[in-house]
Amino acid sequence: MEDDRPGTGTSGKLLMIERILPDSVVVYETLTDPPDAVLLPEEEALVRGAVPKRRDEFRTGRHCARRALAELGFAERPLLRGAKGDPLWPEAVAGSITHCDGYRAAAVALAGDVVSLGIDAEPNRPLPEGVLEAVALPEEQVRIKELLRGRPDVRWDRLLFSAKECIYKTWYPITRRPLGFEEATVDIDPVGGGFTARLADRSVRGVPGAPREFTGRWTAGGGLVLAAIVRPAGHRTGA
Repeated sequence: MEDDRPGTGTSGKLLMIERILPDSVVVYETLTDPPDAVLLPEEEALVRGAVPKRRDEFRTGRHCARRALAELGFAERPLLRGAKGDPLWPEAVAGSITHCDGYRAAAVALAGDVVSLGIDAEPNRPLPEGVLEAVALPEEQVRIKELLRGRPDVRWDRLLFSAKECIYKTWYPITRRPLGFEEATVDIDPVGGGFTARLADRSVRGVPGAPREFTGRWTAGGGLVLAAIVRPAGHRTGA
């Protein structure tokens, strides 16, 4: 995929993660922490005492989410946290938030169109030492090292991490079960901009409605790697 700088459309959108999401998903992205991004009182309580960096990420993430929800016709409301730190979206909405240095975004869709979705952005830089071994299965490590030798402009180790973050973000709202990095095997298509993930048998066994496979898309640009998974409504259970 291209490694160009983020584009800006006529609406002011950055056209980064939006390019790998279907039209049914509404996205709001920003490269900064805008001064008009503020938390509602109920949200302030969630980050009271947090370090400034964490407060900025949380504040702008909620700002992006509210702007995206407004495009779906939802009035401003606090977005609280679930037991695992997941955003508590309105009942009729599937959504996801991501943030990293220099980028924040939220993606939302109506539950009638999308069952669950996950987005993730990461800097296009090497993972810290030891992290690849912690998140990747042996066969994934071999493939990532092959990709890095063949095309080092994309940090495939970061992209694998990003894809696995998307898997968890999409999996958890469906199953309400934890999922470890080692429980999904990811195969990245370096040319077509897609990836597939197969869940371990032990993860889906006995979990009603648990997907056995996810498909997603990725892109790179502006010093970032980004991944997204969307589970459409009506998708066959277990597929």
